[in-house]
Amino acid sequence: MTGGQQLARMIDQARNVVVFTGAGMSTESGVPDFRSPGGVWSRMKPIYFQDFVASRERRREAWTRAFSGAAGWTGAKPNSGHHAIARLVAQGRVSVVITQNVDNLHQESGIPDDRVIELHGNASYATCLVCAARHELDDLRAPFLERGAIPACRECGGVVKTATISFGQPMPVEPMARAEAATSACDLFVVLGSSLVVFPAAGFPLQAKRQGAKLAIVNREPTNQDFFADLVLHEEIGAVMAAVV
Repeated sequence: MTGGQQLARMIDQARNVVVFTGAGMSTESGVPDFRSPGGVWSRMKPIYFQDFVASRERRREAWTRAFSGAAGWTGAKPNSGHHAIARLVAQGRVSVVITQNVDNLHQESGIPDDRVIELHGNASYATCLVCAARHELDDLRAPFLERGAIPACRECGGVVKTATISFGQPMPVEPMARAEAATSACDLFVVLGSSLVVFPAAGFPLQAKRQGAKLAIVNREPTNQDFFADLVLHEEIGAVMAAVV
């Protein structure tokens, strides 16, 4: 029995499946991860939240990166793994997708917004740090590139930032609470493409296992949670998930 067939059997036997995705989910779409050699942080240092808020020049640098596509997800498209998860959600076999990714590819694959829990935010739009008003990047791009206008909120004049969670920025309360509730309710927790080293997000598979759920991990490299899993596959996610559906 192949790994995909083993995972398919686990999904068939479960009543409530939660999928948890990390950077490896999107590397097959050409999106670089952050921590590996050649990843985003090896090419440019992260801008900490406190520095973004305090320094106009750091905000200018952050927006230059955002509009240059330096992070690598500009133009990326969902891969076969994303589409397979979307099919499982549409079939009612996966209740929710918890993701560490900010590339919006789960939604682009057809999964409704309310079925995706984004722990680290979303890079496809921006929000005001004061009043939380949403700002579309297309509305901010031309003024910045043509006049150097650093985005400010149209509603209150506050600082505007891409809707991602930066280093030093508090984790979002509502998504964390939703993820905890979904994890507690599932009987199968499937990890796809996460190294499971970034906490508190990496605590969810362990929470699921403690509460009686089965745990499956699909990741190209070993993780320090493989020992706790009922199924571990060091394979490409797209091929495994295509076999599942």
